[in-house]
Amino acid sequence: MDKSALAEFLRSRREKLQPEDVGLIRGQRRRTPGLRREEVAALTGMSSDYYSRTERGHSPKPSEQMVTALARGLRLSLDDRDYLFQVVGYGTAPRVRRTDHVNVGLMRVVDRLTDTPAIVLNSLGETLFQTQPGLALLGDQRTHQGLARSVIYRWFTNDAERKLYPVEEHPKHSRVLASQLREVLTREGPRSRAADIVDALQGCSTEFTEVWAEHVVGWRYSEQKILLHPELGELTVYCQSLLDPEQIQTLLVFTATPGTESHDKLQLLSVIGTQKLSPSKSASV
Repeated sequence: MDKSALAEFLRSRREKLQPEDVGLIRGQRRRTPGLRREEVAALTGMSSDYYSRTERGHSPKPSEQMVTALARGLRLSLDDRDYLFQVVGYGTAPRVRRTDHVNVGLMRVVDRLTDTPAIVLNSLGETLFQTQPGLALLGDQRTHQGLARSVIYRWFTNDAERKLYPVEEHPKHSRVLASQLREVLTREGPRSRAADIVDALQGCSTEFTEVWAEHVVGWRYSEQKILLHPELGELTVYCQSLLDPEQIQTLLVFTATPGTESHDKLQLLSVIGTQKLSPSKSASV
């Protein structure tokens, strides 16, 4: 690892990034060019002390997960991200790993959705980013590892994943997800991660094997969804999508019709975040 080059690169990108670029308020007493170190630390999910030591060249080699977090927090382009991996000593990030890096344009949109449930997914349904209201609505979908990172894999192997949707809609969800997986497999081929998911599911899920044998293609979700929140109950929401075709990532934004009960519930989620609701709060919605 080139600690000096890493420190200089991080500092240069931090100083170029303005508070408005990441949805922060500038304030009147800001003297630091660009972002403060503690602001970058918050964006990357690390401690201020660790980030400060890294930027000064005094920290040990960060993990690949930490480098990915730095790239995302600093809103790096793909070329900048590749350079960051090289400086740290991991070599150029392969193309498949680039699907973990949220498109900079999508992140600029997400930064302005602080009070709105939103989530960024790659083509395999792996969660790359969630807003705080998105965490409150859907739960934290970023903690899964291995094939379970894909919502497609979890849908057919984890009953907890299905609790978010009414039972009568499960067959449709199964076919939409199988259709999406087939689309990725067709595009990326038999040695892709999509192929790994297909092989694994055919070995453990009878439902998937049956649905896959139907060769469903072209199935899509409608804009309107019914979600089952564990504490707020049923919500009728509209899901708008913004696609980045280059990196094949999708930003999903969840809204509800103003004046409806579902709209009030979403507003409540944006206020309380991931805190647990007391009976009195949930009853008042």
